[in-house]
Amino acid sequence: MVDHGTEFQSRALEEWAYRRGVQLDFIRPRKPVENACIESCNGRLRDKCLNVHQFASLAEAQAIIEAWRLDYNHHRPHSSLGT
Repeated sequence: MVDHGTEFQSRALEEWAYRRGVQLDFIRPRKPVENACIESCNGRLRDKCLNVHQFASLAEAQAIIEAWRLDYNHHRPHSSLGT
């Protein structure tokens, strides 16, 4: 599910999804609560990872973001899961 932000409305994204057999599912305009879980995760990614690093290369960005993802999904407490 994707929101209607301009970064998600592009021919390149549509072509990428089509070539990989991915169906894009846009939330309804002005209804961000339809995607609250993802929006929360995206906000944390921005605040805790993307806004605190300057990436010198794509490879460095991929490594740092992957490390953040692993920590986020496997090591940090998740109140919704009771951990």
